[in-house]
Amino acid sequence: MSDSRVSAPLAVKTGMLIRRPPAEVFEAFMDPEITSRFWFTRGSGRPVAGQQVQWEWEMYGVSIPVDVIAVEPPRRIVVEWPGEGGPGTVEWLFTPMDEGSTFVSITNTGIRGSGAELAKQAADAAEGFSLVLAGLKALLEHGVRLNLVADRFPKGLDES
Repeated sequence: MSDSRVSAPLAVKTGMLIRRPPAEVFEAFMDPEITSRFWFTRGSGRPVAGQQVQWEWEMYGVSIPVDVIAVEPPRRIVVEWPGEGGPGTVEWLFTPMDEGSTFVSITNTGIRGSGAELAKQAADAAEGFSLVLAGLKALLEHGVRLNLVADRFPKGLDES
């Protein structure tokens, strides 16, 4: 039996310790040239509060407008972007840790839907941002580009 009730929007949170200073980790999300090495393939510019940027994942034919809500170097970035059931908000927090490391937490709020649809969207968001953080960690700590986001859905693979 399916649940047709619409649930309140969910929030999904993930995080990772990156063994680099907060300013460097923060900059990786601000500079599209760096971000394109571990997440999206192209960004229209640096996120600036009150402005909109465009992020593209060329391998998937996806491009989305991103409204930048807040940029507080080197501790916080907040954006709003289109979600499957309506706009969602994503917040990055950069917490300084011992020995020049940074704990990055990403919270994606506003996930909407019902039943299995809601569960799938929440799982996809958690998985996606975990891959982003793992790719960032490999890039900044070891100089390795893992292509995790690009390789998540290879062409020719039917996931049904």
